[in-house]
Amino acid sequence: MPASERRAGLMPLLGAHMSVAGGLAAAFVRLERAGGEALQIFTRNQRQWRAAPVTAEEAASFRAAWHRAGGPPVAAHDSYLINLASDMPETVRKSGAALAGELDRCAALGIDFLVMHPGSHLGGGVKEGIGRFVYHLDAVLADSDSAVTVLLETTAGQGTNLGARFEELAAMIDRSRHPQRLGVCFDTCHAFAAGYDIRTPATYHRTFAEFDRLLGLDRLRLFHLNDSLNGLGSRVDRHTHIGQGEIGLEAFRFLMNDPRFASRPMILETPKGDDLAEDIENLTLLRSLVEMAGEK
Repeated sequence: MPASERRAGLMPLLGAHMSVAGGLAAAFVRLERAGGEALQIFTRNQRQWRAAPVTAEEAASFRAAWHRAGGPPVAAHDSYLINLASDMPETVRKSGAALAGELDRCAALGIDFLVMHPGSHLGGGVKEGIGRFVYHLDAVLADSDSAVTVLLETTAGQGTNLGARFEELAAMIDRSRHPQRLGVCFDTCHAFAAGYDIRTPATYHRTFAEFDRLLGLDRLRLFHLNDSLNGLGSRVDRHTHIGQGEIGLEAFRFLMNDPRFASRPMILETPKGDDLAEDIENLTLLRSLVEMAGEK
């Protein structure tokens, strides 16, 4: 997009989660092919407990590719296996070690944000689960030398997953001894599935007014932009392409034109193939929703 539009803050920072097949630095090549301006990656296989640290060569290659790409905002997403709200000691031990490794890899690569799911209470109840999550998260943060910000992701509330209500995320941050290290990633599909409607001006305003009241919009550091295959309040996490699900196009128009979020990175996590055609189509569609100054 024209540099003048970016400087004027007229266009959101849109991008996508990209594969790191072929090396971490390869994600920037894919981002450029898709025409993205913000990136999310997994620093290691997201479905394995054991993960090697980032080597000096990997870090140098990644940072060089990042520089060549113009320095877009980059976030990492943690492993899906991590559950700090578990009541099983072995799971908590592995989760703590895995999260510490995630923070170390982000620091080595220069990545400022690590997105994580708050985990599942596994039947112990929301209050108990939040207590366990905060206790174990604080232990990891206290031992970490990095300055990486952990972004708690809004969830759909499937099963016993925590983080479907803004009140739960607020409780996690309020109870933490390290609130300055915590922020929020707002996933549109997850929030919608959890019961937060953003499809009309009134419901959009109400949802973000509630977020602001409970968490503060300054905590909202990153968006995941996904339409939802399932309906409002379904508590089912199923992503689909922008405008092709139950959320619909107007909600994304509101987001694209909300001046409060003009500087926030917004990341697609929609289905795609190796040619990235779907990412290109979704990004093009989102940009078409932006209303320039003077438009009605």
